[in-house]
Amino acid sequence: MEREIVVYPNQVLKTRAEEVKEFNGELKNLVNDMFETMYKRGGVGLAANQVGVLRRVVVIDVNAGTEKQGKEKIVLVNPEIVKLEGEIVKEEGCLSLPGLYKKVKRAAYAKVKAQNLEGEEFEIEGEGLLARAFQHEIDHLNGIVFIDRLSPLQRRLALEKYRKLKREYERKMAAKK
Repeated sequence: MEREIVVYPNQVLKTRAEEVKEFNGELKNLVNDMFETMYKRGGVGLAANQVGVLRRVVVIDVNAGTEKQGKEKIVLVNPEIVKLEGEIVKEEGCLSLPGLYKKVKRAAYAKVKAQNLEGEEFEIEGEGLLARAFQHEIDHLNGIVFIDRLSPLQRRLALEKYRKLKREYERKMAAKK
């Protein structure tokens, strides 16, 4: 089931998500809903708080929107970044800040420790877009949105642009109802 995306400046995006302690059908349903929502909205990653659920759950598919979509789905429950290396500046966007794209400095490589849907621990590593997705989505779980990574001036300019984009987005959403 597609869920509503929470948009900035909703307070849930500034709130640290809580650790998942129960690995059950409810968690699996949440993950399925998150993938469906992410695919329908054109994202490559989604954190649970972006659909209003304050739990430490992330879904990622860097092949979203391609013929490989769904073949390399990643689910991270209670993820933690354990290693970052290198540096790269690339444009980033966010489903919770629709239409806004800004260059953000991130590590080029990331290693993450997490649990799967059964609660088993594992480690996963990635470079490029996957490393960026790990960092971006785990930031969400910690109450950080990508514009928080910008300089104060860049952030102010981005927020001015976003306010205009948000008004346009709200008009479109109202027209759909």
